[in-house]
Amino acid sequence: MTGQRRYRGLAARFFLAQLLVVAVSILAAVAVASLAGPPLFHEHLEQAGAGHDATQMLHVEQAYRDTNFWTLGVALATALVCCLVLTWYVARRIQNPIHALTQAATAMARGKYDTRVPAMGAGTEVEDLAASFNTMAERLERTEDTRRRMLSDLAHEMRTPISVLTVYLEALQDGVSRWGEATGELMDEQLARLTRLVEDIHDVSRAEEGRIELDRTIESAGELLQAAAEAHRDTYAAKGVALILNPSQDIATVEVDRQRMGQVLGNLLTNALRHTPAGGQVTLDARQSAGGITLSVSDTGEGILPEHLPHIFERFYRGDTARDRDHGGSGVGLAISRALVQAHGGSLTASSAGSDAGATFTVHLPAQGDGNHSTTS
Repeated sequence: MTGQRRYRGLAARFFLAQLLVVAVSILAAVAVASLAGPPLFHEHLEQAGAGHDATQMLHVEQAYRDTNFWTLGVALATALVCCLVLTWYVARRIQNPIHALTQAATAMARGKYDTRVPAMGAGTEVEDLAASFNTMAERLERTEDTRRRMLSDLAHEMRTPISVLTVYLEALQDGVSRWGEATGELMDEQLARLTRLVEDIHDVSRAEEGRIELDRTIESAGELLQAAAEAHRDTYAAKGVALILNPSQDIATVEVDRQRMGQVLGNLLTNALRHTPAGGQVTLDARQSAGGITLSVSDTGEGILPEHLPHIFERFYRGDTARDRDHGGSGVGLAISRALVQAHGGSLTASSAGSDAGATFTVHLPAQGDGNHSTTS
């Protein structure tokens, strides 16, 4: 089976194709030389005045045929050998990088996502293919790492409430504890935590897959910020964090789903409050920008380290303070926010100067009528 596959391989086919071309070329050269050469030679002999002696003419023509046969044969044989050697070399040059790509693809199919293809010097097309393969492999490796981390963090998030519920249920069954108001509140709290986690996972999955239904209306960006600020003013006051609303006076309107955009701003304000200590400040801002509207939530809190900035919108990412489970939250709020903003045709980015330097989350929404309206339920 292996021999058959090699026979049908690209290098073998290329070699056989070149061999066929050479064979046809040799046959064509021999045929032309045999058919056209003698008559032309005979004609030249007659023009030279050597056509009176038939025996002499026959001898000369025979000498021409023999000489032509041997010289043409040696020349064609030499050309055949050179062509075969060159064809074999080129076929190997083609086969080796393709074989390397095949091995790399096989390794990836077996779960080795760290496989990469080195530069092979086999031409622009093959190098572009290798570069594309490495890019795909890198993204698959990053996706697999995220999936494993997500499953691990999801298990951790669910373990605590399930453990608490299990312990109290066993205590109730064994008669060690009795049902009371405190037990009921604790049960409700843990069940609510599980329910919120399931709903958050469902929301972020739907948003990232483009299955969120948006009820778009024309809204004032300033009013969106005002509504978000009023909804969180009490919680900010309770922690002692100042909430400042600073929209531009000439801010334009945007076409958004008011409820979903309120959810985005609410997530950003909750995240900012979670990581801003008492006495700190969170600022809501709105500005006209090139091609749309920019909404920003800036805090004076813990900040985000540079190496964690590219990952803070991933589900359950825990490498930075923006996703620290000790501060609460399910760990998917920022992922949901980014997916919802992208569903509006916009973008959500984060910036920070580092630890204890605060952070700024910026929502850019396209101008009215420029967003993507193709959403499904």
